[in-house]
Amino acid sequence: MPSLASKVGLIVGIANKRSIAWAIAQAAAAEGASLVLTYQGERLEENVRELAAQLPSAVVLPCDVTNDAQIDAVFAETERQFGGVDFLVHGAAFAQREDLAAPFVETSREGFRVALDVSAYSLVALSRRAAPMMERRGGGSILTLTYLGSERVFPNYNVMGVAKAALEASVRYLATDLGPKGIRVNAISAGPIKTLAAAGIAGFSTILQTYRDRAPLRRTVEAAEVADAAIFLLGPAGRAVTAEVLMVDAGYHSMGI
Repeated sequence: MPSLASKVGLIVGIANKRSIAWAIAQAAAAEGASLVLTYQGERLEENVRELAAQLPSAVVLPCDVTNDAQIDAVFAETERQFGGVDFLVHGAAFAQREDLAAPFVETSREGFRVALDVSAYSLVALSRRAAPMMERRGGGSILTLTYLGSERVFPNYNVMGVAKAALEASVRYLATDLGPKGIRVNAISAGPIKTLAAAGIAGFSTILQTYRDRAPLRRTVEAAEVADAAIFLLGPAGRAVTAEVLMVDAGYHSMGI
């Protein structure tokens, strides 16, 4: 029996076919889940709707994660159509280009606020709405996506690294709050993948090559590999795992020099 059969999942953060969140959506659908996919703004709507059409059971809704009214509307419609939600995948992240390009010390107050709001606080906002629905369904799983730049300095990652550090701390606090309700909260720290977000990081190709040269597996990772790990954490196989940041990066995080 598929591991997510009869489960309902909300997946936030798909931009295009290269998105890690899209790879997770495909894997979750293959495991039997019904899905709600969200898009941020009209610019991405067409992409997400075209992708959703490839899945057997998917609803597409708008969701700007900085807008509480839109978040409320997504959960209200999810409950109306499916009766609730069993798992949540949070793939939303954003930092202003100028705050990625400039030295971290020059990060603007507004740029810092935007990066932390979209990339970290949105997990809190979504989890708060998801938790009552999950509790009524006997528990659930929440998963977010992070990167090693939360722990180590990567060129041109800057304020996003600080946002990811806040995101990982949020995972631990949310896991503690929601654990008694049977809700697990985890993160996957994936190796570098050529996504739309990665396109905004100068020198990204150099980072990719460094992973190929230095990671124990001597390669980078693919979105489908991250998705396989996500299914483990979202499904019954990961039922005793929470407050974890699972490294899916070909082992690069273990290296010193």
